[in-house]
Amino acid sequence: MKKNDWFLAAGILAAAALLLCFQIFRGTGDHASVTVSVDGTLFGTYSLEEDRTVEINDTNRLVISDGSARMEWADCPDQVCVNHREVSRDGESIICLPNQVVVSIESMEESDVDGIAQ
Repeated sequence: MKKNDWFLAAGILAAAALLLCFQIFRGTGDHASVTVSVDGTLFGTYSLEEDRTVEINDTNRLVISDGSARMEWADCPDQVCVNHREVSRDGESIICLPNQVVVSIESMEESDVDGIAQ
């Protein structure tokens, strides 16, 4: 490889590392909330700032604590949602397919970046 090829490769790696750090260290923003939907219908919206336990139709139990949310219990056979990691960042979600429960994090702040590329 030529000298310029090394500079190009180093620049690409530095840009990739910078983007990765941005994704890892971006916060939830102020006033982030947890939205729970069951079978496509809004079940409830809860603040991430307030610790609480939410019983969802006697099929799931959601725990909100320390600025993150996790599914503590579910009566579904596969337990994928229970084994999922905690979610705390805007756009992250936990989905329980057998019970049709969707838990998603939404920030109340307006984003500078639109979700649709034009």
